[in-house]
Amino acid sequence: MTWEAAMAVNAKKVAVYLLVVFALYVIITDPDKATGYVGVGFQGISDAVQALGDFATWVANGGK
Repeated sequence: MTWEAAMAVNAKKVAVYLLVVFALYVIITDPDKATGYVGVGFQGISDAVQALGDFATWVANGGK
């Protein structure tokens, strides 16, 4: 593994660690706000899946 590849892996690990620490901080300091963030996240995932389903249906219908 090259030095650059090792640095990229380490950078990803650090980014994930920081994201987890931030999420825990928000949950502990303001649970109500964290609930709102989770709701927004799930709504975004739901919208994305719906859009993919609509696209797949459009493609299956021959693009009509």
